[in-house]
Amino acid sequence: MKKINSLKVFFLAALFVMGLSSIAFAGAQDFTLVNNTGYPIYQVNVSAASTNSWEEDIMGSDILPNGSSVHVNFGAGNTQYWDIQAIFEDGSSLAWYNIDLLSTYQVTLNSDGTATLE
Repeated sequence: MKKINSLKVFFLAALFVMGLSSIAFAGAQDFTLVNNTGYPIYQVNVSAASTNSWEEDIMGSDILPNGSSVHVNFGAGNTQYWDIQAIFEDGSSLAWYNIDLLSTYQVTLNSDGTATLE
């Protein structure tokens, strides 16, 4: 009986530590990206505003349909301003610059080329 109780305590402690570690590695810049462009987005690049090139596509092989959203996770860090580029099926793109991700939890990309920040 003691062995089973010890196993339960160990298991619960392990779950607690795993939960804390996922919180510890969440970036202050994490946000939800909402596609309101009217078209599916095939590629999304998010780069620090201080750089002159786009980072790798965060969507991988996924497509972000119009009206859908995706949560974007960062590692720990404190870079404040970021640029976001959306690339569509035909290769055309829109970009939004200098978005303050330290004070934004949701970025909605709109069909008129603007972004709504919440």
